[in-house]
Amino acid sequence: MAAMTSSPSVAGHDAVTDASAPPGFRGGWERLPQHHPLRTGRTLDAPLLQALTARTPARPPVWFMRQAGRSLPEYRQARQGTAMLDACLTPELAAEITLQPVRRHKVDAGIFFSDIVVPLRLAGVGVEIVPGKGPVLDRPVRTAADVAALPEIDDDALEPIREAVALTVAELGGTPLIGFAGAPFTVAAYMVEGGPSRDHLLPRTMMHADPEAWEALADWAARASGAFLRAQVLAGASAIQLFDSWAGSLSVRDYLDHAVGHSATALASVADLPVPRIHFGTGTGELLGAMRDAGADAIGVDHRIPLAEANRRLGGRTVLQGNIDPALLPAPTEVLRRHVDDVLRGGALAPGHVVNLGHGVPPETAPAVLTDLVSYIHEHRLVPARG
Repeated sequence: MAAMTSSPSVAGHDAVTDASAPPGFRGGWERLPQHHPLRTGRTLDAPLLQALTARTPARPPVWFMRQAGRSLPEYRQARQGTAMLDACLTPELAAEITLQPVRRHKVDAGIFFSDIVVPLRLAGVGVEIVPGKGPVLDRPVRTAADVAALPEIDDDALEPIREAVALTVAELGGTPLIGFAGAPFTVAAYMVEGGPSRDHLLPRTMMHADPEAWEALADWAARASGAFLRAQVLAGASAIQLFDSWAGSLSVRDYLDHAVGHSATALASVADLPVPRIHFGTGTGELLGAMRDAGADAIGVDHRIPLAEANRRLGGRTVLQGNIDPALLPAPTEVLRRHVDDVLRGGALAPGHVVNLGHGVPPETAPAVLTDLVSYIHEHRLVPARG
C-alpha cells in the first residue's frame, strides 16, 4: 500500500524540539522516537493537530467516532471469519481496518481500530465480544479478592498494538492517527457488570458498598488504559482520545469522588509527551469542566447540548470536538447540512473545533452520506470570528 497523503511539513528537517514546536503543544518532544510523525513534522501542521492546539487550520478538520467499522462493506469483508478481538490483535488487519475510512471518506484522522476491552485481553482477563451483545467477561469482578487476582499487562503483550500502529502510520503519511482507550470508569463498569448494562447499577452500588474494592479496580483499569495509550503514542499516534461511554450514568458527586481521578491517571500516562489529549463521554454535559481538568486538551461533546453551551460551560478556553447528531445522518441532505452549519457556528466560538459526531457512526449508515458530509465540511474555508 502506498502512503495515503503527502506530508504537510517539509520532510528532512531536524527533529522538532520543545524550542521549535508550534504554540499549543506540551513539552517532551525528545521523549518521542526520532521517527515519530510529530517529531519529524509529518503530522505537525495537519488540520486536526492545528485545531487541537488552538491554531486555525484552513478548513475544519473532521473525523467520525466508529468510522473504522460496521458501516463499511470493505470492513465486513476484511473481518469475515475473524472474531472482533482477534481482528484487533492481528496487526495487518487492524491497520487495514483503521485505514479504510481514511481512504474512502478523506477524513482528517484515522482512529486506531480497537475496543475498550482489548487491554483486558492483553492482561489475560477472559473476555469476548459477543455479536449482537458486546463485551462479556468469563467472570465478573465484584469483590476485593477478584480485584487482587487481576493480572497486570506485561509490556511484551503490547507488541501487536505497537506493530499495528506502526503499520498504520506508515500508510497514513501526513494524516494523523488518534490513539484510543476506554476511560477507567467505563472499563471497570464492564468488569463489574460482566457485560453491557442499561443502568450500570452494580458498579454504582460498588462505589458505595465497597469503596476500597471499587478504587482498586478503577485504579487497575486506569493503569491498563494508560499502558495501552502510551504504547500507541510511542508507536506513532499523534493524538489520543479517552472514551467514557458510561460516565453519563453517574451523578456529578459520584463522578468527582469515584471516577474522574482515575481518568486523570490514564491521561497522565502520556502527559510527558506532546500529543494532544481528547476526553469524550456520553451524557456528560454536567461533567465537562471536570473532564477537562482531568488533563484534557480538548473535550468531546455529545449531541445532547449545543457546542455554544458547552463552550460557555468551559469558560470559552477549551478546544471542542463534536457534535453532529448521528440520528440526522439518514435525514434529507438539506436537513443534515443545516444541522452541520449550526455545529460549525457553535464550534467557531471555541479556541479550536474538531468536527465529529456526538456519538459513533450507526452501523446502518450509508457510506456515501459520510463521504459527502466530509466534502461539505471541507468546503467551509472561512472561520467565523470567535467571541
